[in-house]
Amino acid sequence: MGIYICAIVTKRIPINMKTNSIVLLVFHSLFLFLGESSSASHNGVYVVYMGAADSRNSSLRSDHAHILNLVLRRNDNALVRNYKHGFSGFAARLSKEDAASIAQKPGVVSVFPDPILKLHTTRSWDFLEYNSHVIIDSDRNTLSNSSSSSDIVIGIIDTGIWPEAASFNDKGMDPVPSHWNGTCITSKDFNSSNCNRKLIGARYYPSPGGDDTLASSVRDSVGHGTHTASTAAGSTVSVASYYGLAEGTARGGFPESRLAIYKVCSEFGCTGSSILAAFDDAIADGVDVLSLSLGPSPSFHPDLMTDPIAIGAFHAVERGIMVVCSAGNDGPYPNTVVNAAPWILTVAATTIDRDFQSNVVLGGNKVVKGEAINFSPLSSSPEYPLIYGETVRKSDMYIDEARQCHQDSFDESKVKGKIILCNGESDTLYPPTAIADTVKQAGGLGLVHITPDKNRGVASKYGDFPATTISTKDAPTLLQYVNSTSNPVATILPTVSVINYKPAPMMIYFSSRGPSTLSNNILKPDIAAPGVNILAAWLGNSTEEVPKGKKYSPYNIISGTSMSCPHVSGFAGRLKSLNPTWSASAIRSAIMTSATQINNMKTPITTDSGSLATPYDYGAGFITASGPLQPGLVYETSTVDYLNFLCYIGLNTTSVMVISRTVPTSFSCPKDSSSDLISNINYPSISISDFNKKGGVVNVSRTVTNVGEENEIEYSVAVDAPSGLNVKVIPDKLKFTKTSKTLSYQVIFSLTSTSLKEDLFGSIKWTSDKYTVRSPFVLAK
Repeated sequence: MGIYICAIVTKRIPINMKTNSIVLLVFHSLFLFLGESSSASHNGVYVVYMGAADSRNSSLRSDHAHILNLVLRRNDNALVRNYKHGFSGFAARLSKEDAASIAQKPGVVSVFPDPILKLHTTRSWDFLEYNSHVIIDSDRNTLSNSSSSSDIVIGIIDTGIWPEAASFNDKGMDPVPSHWNGTCITSKDFNSSNCNRKLIGARYYPSPGGDDTLASSVRDSVGHGTHTASTAAGSTVSVASYYGLAEGTARGGFPESRLAIYKVCSEFGCTGSSILAAFDDAIADGVDVLSLSLGPSPSFHPDLMTDPIAIGAFHAVERGIMVVCSAGNDGPYPNTVVNAAPWILTVAATTIDRDFQSNVVLGGNKVVKGEAINFSPLSSSPEYPLIYGETVRKSDMYIDEARQCHQDSFDESKVKGKIILCNGESDTLYPPTAIADTVKQAGGLGLVHITPDKNRGVASKYGDFPATTISTKDAPTLLQYVNSTSNPVATILPTVSVINYKPAPMMIYFSSRGPSTLSNNILKPDIAAPGVNILAAWLGNSTEEVPKGKKYSPYNIISGTSMSCPHVSGFAGRLKSLNPTWSASAIRSAIMTSATQINNMKTPITTDSGSLATPYDYGAGFITASGPLQPGLVYETSTVDYLNFLCYIGLNTTSVMVISRTVPTSFSCPKDSSSDLISNINYPSISISDFNKKGGVVNVSRTVTNVGEENEIEYSVAVDAPSGLNVKVIPDKLKFTKTSKTLSYQVIFSLTSTSLKEDLFGSIKWTSDKYTVRSPFVLAK
């Protein structure tokens, strides 16, 4: 039997790219082709999902055992994984016909081919504190740097861990919590002593095919998992940097927390069956927060019952575990956000107030700002010949190819010893690192690369090679100088870290955008957090070239929603520690309703292209460090809300009863279930789709719970609505008492015009003398 493959190569692998990008593009296409042909003509691994593991209906448990035994009788080697802790089901090698047959049996919710998901890839915490616009007079107002420990366990489902990294030391921590049920699985390169009072759990899941590096150990061979784990929960390390850049104190969002590692990914991706196994184990182990910086491609649209992350997260949240996921790296295009189930906290990515500048100095000491990470050995004086790529092209190459510095486009005799100016304003095929490799291989001394403004913000890494990128707005200065000077000269300065950079945060181009293809009636992403040029722990054996004169760096700087996700995961762990009785939805609500939409210039947050950001970009806004600690009110999204959501998207009562372990025996799907009702789920944001088709008037309701220190408190409502829209809130005041801690309100949206011409954005704020609780709303035409 073969392995069913739906392969998706990661777009942004957080390592230096030395491979020609055309080869990568062909490789990417080849894997997609192989995936399609495998699904059509080969047997493979299928996931059989059978809902709750401890359903009150004993016949369902019998169904699981019967179907599993049936599979094993046919083929002893068919079983790949068995899910029995957090939910029921298994993964097995099945023929297409057997998979279809099993899907019809009682107790089976869904059967689907095992997909391969992709990875979505320290000043950031200081920036979160400094950029907090909600100031509360409280001892809990800042992030802690103490060496104490907490019993909160943050689980990282990723590529494993490099346990020797300083970020995972357990100095000053108490013994492992008594409630912890997990384990550290050993291997030839990972023994029991690699776990400690910080790293208390480590599991890995061999590939169903048994033929890749994922099978051998929990040790990280990619770096991604180590980076995300240290961002979420790394211990405080006083001196950290990337070869001297971004120097400072490194710490995770919750340094006092414990870590549990679940390795499900290799450099080739993450199998859905392994992700489900990790969720199953994590639920039984006793984690409090789960962080997943991975997900499907936006071109792959699994429904909720065939999406491994959505399935696993549902059962985790049902048991009180917070699940935080990255939104994806396929922006700035709309409808690209993934991990959009309403029980998941979905995180977009922003810049922080640190920039990595590598400037170009022209003859006459004219300075042009550049962005890159390099350790240029060139003189600071502009003494090196500077030429435009199109002037040194081979005679048989198109001028556009030489202008953009494509491979094999140069007459190398004219390139050697010179800094090459390449114009990549319209080049979408070759990334800057590939252009640098081309120039270097042709004998060039350095590279100045003009890149579209929308692609700036992420500093590419070039090692010792003098290379930098400049924006299109600065391009005329360079081009005029090169074209009007008989012997143009320049130099490229080594990178310096610039802090207090403004404006920040900005929404970065790669961060996936809403609205969600899962449902336009739930706003996704939920929140934005730092995800650009983030410094965190790395592998101890990386093959990345060490700059001359430098010692190997145990830290790395990479970007992606993979990096923004653990920022929120760590903060969620802190909130859980301070408020152990809070549900996952209460924690999500606290983070969302206290978010800011203002940058460090005290103006509205923009995208990196300069346009105003909207809730489709950042959800509720940018996470703050102080507001979530005392949110005042929270929106509790109950399990019944989630069950109703399943009804609204088309599942019937029988299926819902099988899926949930806590479903009331009296539960049944509403008779008039429709996707429109999703807008009424008690979510911290409001999203209404197809507004024009609903007669121009829509009424939604919400319920809030007082979690503030005051039993007696009154809130007043304030609405920020665009012109052409009336928003009426009933009542306009909420008076909480000792006996009335939960109150509801209605919102009536109506148009003053005949129809929406474009999607509208606004917010509803409940304010008291001490708290502000903000919910964004979106009305889609």
